[in-house]
Amino acid sequence: MKDIKIIDVAKRANVSPATVSRVLNGSKLVNAKTEQRVMQVIREMEYIPNNMGKQLRSRKTMTLAVVVSDVLVSYYAEIIKGIENMANSLHYRVLICDAQNQRAKELEFLSFLINHTVDALIMVTPSLSDEELSSYAEDGYRLAVIGREVGHPMIPCSFTDNITLARDVIFHLTEQGHRKIAFLSGYSEATDSIKRLEGFIQALEEAGIPFEQGLVENGDFSEDGGYEAFKRLRSQREDFTAVFAANDEMALGVYKACAEMGISIPEQLAVVGVDNIRLTNYVVPRISSMEQPLYMMGSVLAEKLIDQINDNRLADQRLFVLNAELVVKESSLRKISN
Repeated sequence: MKDIKIIDVAKRANVSPATVSRVLNGSKLVNAKTEQRVMQVIREMEYIPNNMGKQLRSRKTMTLAVVVSDVLVSYYAEIIKGIENMANSLHYRVLICDAQNQRAKELEFLSFLINHTVDALIMVTPSLSDEELSSYAEDGYRLAVIGREVGHPMIPCSFTDNITLARDVIFHLTEQGHRKIAFLSGYSEATDSIKRLEGFIQALEEAGIPFEQGLVENGDFSEDGGYEAFKRLRSQREDFTAVFAANDEMALGVYKACAEMGISIPEQLAVVGVDNIRLTNYVVPRISSMEQPLYMMGSVLAEKLIDQINDNRLADQRLFVLNAELVVKESSLRKISN
């Protein structure tokens, strides 16, 4: 007989695993109609709750899970390193989980909390909504988020001030004389994309440059996405002299497209990325980039979450907002005249 898990019940009932857990625990937070539907699914699937879970809730596994959208993206490496080093120093192990850019996998990994596979879980740039994440915190499960703020008092978060980050890039490019600047965004629904676009628009306005929607393209934070996004932009217009890519992976995609199209960097096009990954120093010319304190974003949140599990000495600290720093290299160092 197939081993039915709580996430299987949740999928069939079209609710979150946390809602199934509430129903099983007799929570008053679930309305009668939803409770009835969940109980019907439990009966149909012959699901048997793991009663050991309640007994184990007060015991510790000394393990954290870290869920990332795509383990192959360089952005996550320093974050994971920061989490692991801090966790290990506090005698915790770390389980790395690759969601492969799938919401369903993020939800599946969240079930580790319910099954008590781990003591707490850190989600890095999750696609799940604030409401979905908050539902687990409401049930007493420990989780934290890196990359954006979640408005729940029990969910610690660390993230970069993305508006200021984008403004710093545009100020640098306008100082070099650029007035037609393209922006390669990531996923349109990602908080990083939204906030960086907001900062991009603010900085243009302050420089007296009108914002043009036609100079914005989504590149899904990947090298291939940046390559395709740049080619789409270039096929529509050729008047822009600079590109701000919302991460270095997309900036590398721009480099690939420029090589194919015979566009010289920085003589014909300035390029600035975000994250200052190692590869930006091994291409010619080296890529100017906003360096985020990724290691610190992971380290500080791991310390906070483990403290929350244990002594809660850092109870007054929930949000950790860190600043990025522009590392200027050759890809954007050519002043132009208008």
